[in-house]
Amino acid sequence: MITAAAPFLMFQGACEAALGFYAQVVPGARIVALDKKPDGTVAMARLSIAGLEVIANDSPPIHAFDFTPSTSIFLTVEGAEDVDALTSALGQDGKLLMPADDYGFSPRFAWIQDRFGVSWQINAA
Repeated sequence: MITAAAPFLMFQGACEAALGFYAQVVPGARIVALDKKPDGTVAMARLSIAGLEVIANDSPPIHAFDFTPSTSIFLTVEGAEDVDALTSALGQDGKLLMPADDYGFSPRFAWIQDRFGVSWQINAA
């Protein structure tokens, strides 16, 4: 029997910085737990975003893969101003995959990959 399910973000040394950044720029986001290994990397952490718990860590082995834009965190916000603000904040030093615009399925939508490699879709309700 499954007792819980959550997205998991595996970083390579940037977990604490990334979660701190998300807690700072995403309204209502907060770090729930952050346990470090003796070397200072994150053994396990939990971030809450609008009631969604995201689990994260720093991978012990270095690996040749990273995040892909096809897996993203989808945020629904109240209006166009919120889309623009989050796109600007989360997209700082990242990649703009779809600029904030009306694409027909939403009055304002943007898709970015942040400087840590995590992708975000930001949609006005």
